[in-house]
Amino acid sequence: MANLPVVAIIGRPNVGKSTLFNRLVGKKLALVDDQPGVTRDRREGEATLFDLDFTVIDTAGYEDLDAATLPGRMRAQTEAAVGQADVALFMVDARAGIVPLDEEIARWLRGSDTPVVLVANKAEGRAGEAGVIEALALGFGDPVQLSAEHGEGMADLFEVLMPHIDAVLASIESDEDAQDDGVDPNAAPLKLAIVGRPNAGKSTLINRILGEDRLITGPEAGITRDSIAVDWQWTAPDGEQRTVRLIDTAGMRKRANVQDKLEKLSVADALRAVDFAEVVVLLLDATRGLEVQDLKIADSALKEGRALIIAINKWDIADDASKLFNGVRAALDEGLAQVKGVPLLTVSAATGRGLDQLIETAFTTREAWSRRVGTGELNRWFERAIAANPPPAPGGRRIKLRYVTQAKTRPPGFVLFGNRLDELPESYQRYLINGIRRELGFGAVPVRLMLRSSRNPFEK
Repeated sequence: MANLPVVAIIGRPNVGKSTLFNRLVGKKLALVDDQPGVTRDRREGEATLFDLDFTVIDTAGYEDLDAATLPGRMRAQTEAAVGQADVALFMVDARAGIVPLDEEIARWLRGSDTPVVLVANKAEGRAGEAGVIEALALGFGDPVQLSAEHGEGMADLFEVLMPHIDAVLASIESDEDAQDDGVDPNAAPLKLAIVGRPNAGKSTLINRILGEDRLITGPEAGITRDSIAVDWQWTAPDGEQRTVRLIDTAGMRKRANVQDKLEKLSVADALRAVDFAEVVVLLLDATRGLEVQDLKIADSALKEGRALIIAINKWDIADDASKLFNGVRAALDEGLAQVKGVPLLTVSAATGRGLDQLIETAFTTREAWSRRVGTGELNRWFERAIAANPPPAPGGRRIKLRYVTQAKTRPPGFVLFGNRLDELPESYQRYLINGIRRELGFGAVPVRLMLRSSRNPFEK
């Protein structure tokens, strides 16, 4: 989320900020009620508006009260949100009209460096017409008229936001050092989550890595309930000490088999641990092989954008090891077709076999997951890819691909610019993604490709 453009929604209490936030993120994350002051802390979410992707911040209602009071501290949170935003949506209530607090907020916003888009909410029907006209006096131009509750006016909001979002994406390459605050993400502790079905040996594996019985283990399935994080120092082959945060998780069974409330909470906690991690190790049981549930767990981690490693545990007691390894490799390539070549390792929590290789592979995978490619190198590859395999021409009309830029890392995300991209086949998008992985050093980490078509002034 930190690598996406940031949009903050601000305004006085009860104008509909949380309703718009929920609509943009596509789920009811923020509490909504008729009484003012429901939102206190600022809440962030990943938003999508047609083909615009950005981070949206819902803020508390701005109130002009003493800084020591609760509303005053809430206002400080709102001011901080505007300070970090690339664009602010200043929301007013079209039905209630402009009140003195709206004017106070407008004066404050005019003194900030953040671009402001004026939004008149509750503008559906004739009841909001007078408020829309009053909003012109705030000095931010014509307001975008919408109804956050009913979804009206979202296309107009897209039109106004698009130049701001595109400007941020275009400047990402030059602002890379400022965005990362000068910190190399690969020097930070590695957040490594161990996931898998019950009794695959996750806790035993972590105990072996730590060299102590830090976690309770036993033959019974489901001993682990909470996700436990333990920091540990790993000595790399070059002698460097590197910190690893090992996260043990509860076993994940098929959803239909999970009836106990406590187990449901444990699985939910494990899924949150996956979201927190950078690299996820899916631990298989060599005595049971690869099952459908394993593929579902792996797919869930990839959808969350995490780097993935598959490790077959209990290798010291595996029957017909070569046949098992080849069978798992083939099943992974078929079941995880969106990311072929996921690292597949063999380990033994009982003997310690393969654990150094597992940690080393995890660090290497995180480097690929955090990798950023320069615009010049990226577009030289892009020109070669198009020359080797030009895009199709559906209906005899050519799809024009202009250029590509890397918008984010962790996981790597790219934006493809061109014309008529809504007709670009999925197969060609996979061709580009596979080329990015294979030729630009991203390996088997999940790669996102977003399409951004140029506007056609004659389309209407």
